[in-house]
Amino acid sequence: MIKKLHSTPRMSKTVIHNQTIYLCGQVGNAEDDIKAQTLTCLEKIQTLLEEVGSDKSKLLSVTVWIKDMADFAAMNEVYDQWFEGVQPPARACGESALARPELLVEMIAIAAE
Repeated sequence: MIKKLHSTPRMSKTVIHNQTIYLCGQVGNAEDDIKAQTLTCLEKIQTLLEEVGSDKSKLLSVTVWIKDMADFAAMNEVYDQWFEGVQPPARACGESALARPELLVEMIAIAAE
């Protein structure tokens, strides 16, 4: 069975299949700096996971797209603090142009239920 939540004609924010949770890309507020955008992404991930009975300790993988690798250390500072006390998931990070020029980071997450 596949369960899709918060669907629009373009995408679903959350898809659950075989006890695995797939989240669409999460972004921060366009007017914020890299640290604030990173924290917002992580908080949105946490909210979506909690909605389906999961949490950050059950994250399996996070893919991070960052607009400029010059922000890599600042993004990692927030990311590392957020996972403090929890074993972090597998992660990939790459530099990419994002959907809007003011976006600095986007995160895509997969978790267990």
